[in-house]
Amino acid sequence: MNRALQVHQRLLDFYGEPDWRNPLPALDELVSTILSQNTNDTNRDRAFGALRARFPTWEAVRDAPTDKVIETIRPAGLANQKGPRIQQVLRQITDERGSLDLEFLRQMRPEEVRQWLLKFTGVGPKTAAIVMQFALEMPAFPVDTHIYRVTGRLGLRPAGMNVEQAHVHLEQQLPPETYYTAHLNIIRLGREICVARTPRCEVCPLQDLCDYYASIK
Repeated sequence: MNRALQVHQRLLDFYGEPDWRNPLPALDELVSTILSQNTNDTNRDRAFGALRARFPTWEAVRDAPTDKVIETIRPAGLANQKGPRIQQVLRQITDERGSLDLEFLRQMRPEEVRQWLLKFTGVGPKTAAIVMQFALEMPAFPVDTHIYRVTGRLGLRPAGMNVEQAHVHLEQQLPPETYYTAHLNIIRLGREICVARTPRCEVCPLQDLCDYYASIK
């Protein structure tokens, strides 16, 4: 068993199967994830909730005055960038598909879905992977700041590897059926134990699997 799989199994034993929120439709997940960039979950959810409350449909968001969208999503931060970006994505989807419905993606192969999503400005590997994994139930391993930090400390990725490269690398380290659980449990570890400033190594269940812990013992 490779180390990534050992980490997954150890966290499964430690935390159990993660229970996350109900999946959103793919378009909702796409907008939510754009809002989540460079902010926390609370601010993202506030902005997303405000957007859904103010505009009855995604068509209404697409066609609204940009300043109204910016004003609505202010809690997410970087609203001056995210507002126009969301509207542009909605317009591009409409131009290409004729409507704002992403259910057709379920009929495509995962790699085709990934490439289709990545063509939009503001949609990078993490955003595409989140939509695939959580809205479309397709194999993808999103790498956020917690996963990037934790996998670096563990030694599951090369130290100099950037976030974009880490998506492909970590997908190769784990079987696809583990992506959902491993993603959520590694994030939990990063939030609760393997925190950014002073990791709580003394209570970590991965001590014997961790390069960082071996270096400070």
